[in-house]
Amino acid sequence: MSDAAKCAELVRAQIGDARVDVGLILGAGLAAIADQVDQAIVIPYDQLPGFAQPAGEDQARLVIGLLGSARVAIFRGRANYNEAGDINAMRGPLELLSLLGAKSVVLTSAAGSVRNDINPGTIVTITDHINLTGLNPLIGESGRDRFVDMSNAYDRHLQERFALACSQLGRKVHEVVYMWLPGPSFETAAEIRAAQALGAGVVGMAIVPETVLARRFGLRVLALGMVTNLAAGLRTDTLTSETRMRAGAAAASSLARVLAKFFEIWMVESRVIR
Repeated sequence: MSDAAKCAELVRAQIGDARVDVGLILGAGLAAIADQVDQAIVIPYDQLPGFAQPAGEDQARLVIGLLGSARVAIFRGRANYNEAGDINAMRGPLELLSLLGAKSVVLTSAAGSVRNDINPGTIVTITDHINLTGLNPLIGESGRDRFVDMSNAYDRHLQERFALACSQLGRKVHEVVYMWLPGPSFETAAEIRAAQALGAGVVGMAIVPETVLARRFGLRVLALGMVTNLAAGLRTDTLTSETRMRAGAAAASSLARVLAKFFEIWMVESRVIR
């Protein structure tokens, strides 16, 4: 039995036949969103076979419960490529979602803005991405499933429903292209100029490997960025991880409200997120 299948059995033993509508992966500083869940069942990552433990995260856990009217599997803790050099660090959570019957996943991440009109505190929806790293989590797989179509990797219908949720709550949302620069060092000013020239609106260290894996497992993707900082060349102060974490934490409750409204809208529309 695969690690993912073992995880699915373990989770089913705790939630029974309850349907998991959607997955939610939380980015840096956004962990507090998991505290908004009702009827929560909590499983630490170290109890889930094959789950990578995020560096410096001693409370990484899977939280399953209600956010709005949707039953959500929230992954509170993300293992990034830049921690251990494992491009497949988030394969376990995404494969588990598919085995639990979820059809969609919401990816969230802190992001740096490369545009002067997108300021810290802004929520962005990611419509496409740029990956010039040469890295891909499907390299090394056998069989034809590794040839994944990425032409519509980010689901337009989900983006429209999220925009409606933002509108109903009086929040503005920008649509952007995300450029993946895996870090862990922050970007140089020259790299940001290149990102601007290529049409990116934000840069970040996550999202892209997860999107590829999500599509590999047949999940529809809504990817959201919470802008925590202006990128190099657009700011004069020194950027630190602590600065980004504080900005993300300050925005977490706002993003949680929008996500709850988003789930409410779509669950009313379709009764189950598909």
